[in-house]
Amino acid sequence: MHKEDWFNQYEFDNTLSTHLERFINHLQYAKNSSPKTVENYSLRINRFITYIGDITAEKVKSLHIQDFRMYLIQQGLSPKTVNYHIVALRSFFKFLIRNDIETISPEKLDLAKIPPRQVNYLTEEEVTKILEAPKSTHPDSNVLSLRDTAILQTLYGTGLRVTELISLKINDIHIDQKQFSIIGKGSKLRSVFMTQQAKTAIREYLSARTDTSDFLFISLSKNSYGKPLSRNSIEAIVKQYATHARINKKVTPHTLRHSFATSLLRKGADIRSVQALLGHSSITTTQIYTHIDDKFLQEVHNLLDQE
Repeated sequence: MHKEDWFNQYEFDNTLSTHLERFINHLQYAKNSSPKTVENYSLRINRFITYIGDITAEKVKSLHIQDFRMYLIQQGLSPKTVNYHIVALRSFFKFLIRNDIETISPEKLDLAKIPPRQVNYLTEEEVTKILEAPKSTHPDSNVLSLRDTAILQTLYGTGLRVTELISLKINDIHIDQKQFSIIGKGSKLRSVFMTQQAKTAIREYLSARTDTSDFLFISLSKNSYGKPLSRNSIEAIVKQYATHARINKKVTPHTLRHSFATSLLRKGADIRSVQALLGHSSITTTQIYTHIDDKFLQEVHNLLDQE
């Protein structure tokens, strides 16, 4: 390539769509972002470009951001979801500025204030009920009962996210040890610890399996036997046993994760340790559980007012 041609290749199209393609490549190959993160950022930034038009980067103004924010609200999106769009745009514009592309300052993109996150969790009595629900639903202890017990025990006894749970393979678990490693959110390696109950449940479940699937938690239905369970399947399983246990609140896989963290704090765990066990990149995310613990302490303190 001639020197002149080499310089000319950098006189590129300055439209947002062209820069978005480079940004997505940056996320995939430089930052090694998860496929879901790449998908979400692409969707949100594309939505912005579709709304304001495929203008050049230097033409983006604060009013474009304000109008786009109002458009999203009018579409019925929650303040939290609108903030996700703003975060994606911030990251996009930071990328442009780092690469000497003139555009709006990311500092001008403010996030809306949202109410404190409400965390749904189970009491110790409710945890016991839901963990015992598969055996009472299927008293013959068949492989379905053993699988579902192992799923519930693992969700509560490890604090795993549902996406982390469904990706587990048998070889990931060292059944004679309480610890194993996973690649969690943000492609970060994290140590996971199991309760003795979770270990026992997994061991009993695996001993009852006769298939050759590599995945730990698999479908047992005829049409998809041996395939890894989907997120929706895990959510349906948790909901089913919460209903069977007569728990009168919304219960999801994440509820068991919340319950895991809440139980640890109530038993005296420090918040930094809980942060590490949950795989939170920021302590701010973990601090939502301290408010839960404060409520618990208030209940304890109220005992002084009882005669």
